[in-house]
Amino acid sequence: MSIGSQIAWDDTVLPFQLDLSDVRGRVARLDGVLDQILRQHDYPAQIEALVAEMALLTALIGQTVKLRWKLSLQVRGDGAARLIATDYYAPQKEGEIGRIRAWASYDEDRLVPGQSPFSQIGKGYFAILIDQGQGTTPYQGITPIAGASLSACAETYFAQSEQLPTRFELTFGKSQMPGQPAGWRAGGVMLQHMPKASPFAKVEEASGEEGLLAVQDLLSDDEHENWNRANILLDTVEQLELIGPTVQPTDLLVRLFHEEGPRVYDPQPVKFGCSCSSERVRQSLSIYSAKDIRHMTTPEGIVTADCQFCGAHYQFDPRTLGFEATEKPGDEDE
Repeated sequence: MSIGSQIAWDDTVLPFQLDLSDVRGRVARLDGVLDQILRQHDYPAQIEALVAEMALLTALIGQTVKLRWKLSLQVRGDGAARLIATDYYAPQKEGEIGRIRAWASYDEDRLVPGQSPFSQIGKGYFAILIDQGQGTTPYQGITPIAGASLSACAETYFAQSEQLPTRFELTFGKSQMPGQPAGWRAGGVMLQHMPKASPFAKVEEASGEEGLLAVQDLLSDDEHENWNRANILLDTVEQLELIGPTVQPTDLLVRLFHEEGPRVYDPQPVKFGCSCSSERVRQSLSIYSAKDIRHMTTPEGIVTADCQFCGAHYQFDPRTLGFEATEKPGDEDE
């Protein structure tokens, strides 16, 4: 794919490589995906910002995993923002679209007005999980909440668990194009030093707050110089260049890194997608006894469940649920 190619860039992730710096990266643009994620819920502004940042990180990191894998990001804290969870479902085969979903749990009465969204998390951890499918053991990497953003947490994760210097430059917010309604847009660049081994060959638990690795611990002098140069160039990026839509990602790469030999690969489109289903909910309830199911039954005689990610609403006949079910599932599910 040439630098000058014209394609629709919204809701895409563009992989690239800087041949002269031994650095790889991705440029992501989210608009419809992020809008659909956030309109499922009436989040306060601080929570919206956290979910937007996590969704953008998920798009950038998710593009690295293999076909049919699932990547999950989780942030858990003891502050008002208790949980932020995202999933990236890699395409089943080449040419298909990746899917992203995101959700947050929070205590609205504990949100502190005027403070940054990130400060609402408090103390906790940032985790990345990779599920390769049935019959495999998911990989998991954990690092403590650190820095001043979720991006900083992700950078710490890659330094500790992958020994890969990584940099994120992100922006997001509501914007309005002439003649169009206001909507969410997000854009970002991820830089990562080329690994000496496969980046997800093994994901280990991070070492914690003590003894965190720094970039100079991971790179030789020449590598460190190349890495610094790429980061200095990225420092010149402007928010409007990141978020688009008037600046194409290919043009952005030429503007930032033309002296580093940028080489781009096929873009990966993404869309909002949820994996919930009536059968999945039924399976999750199969661990309960008939007595437990009775406690879940409404006065109307049904058991209900809602998907936190997409808002889907399910209804079940309680007699068909639990490991003591007396009837087979029928047509009552919705």
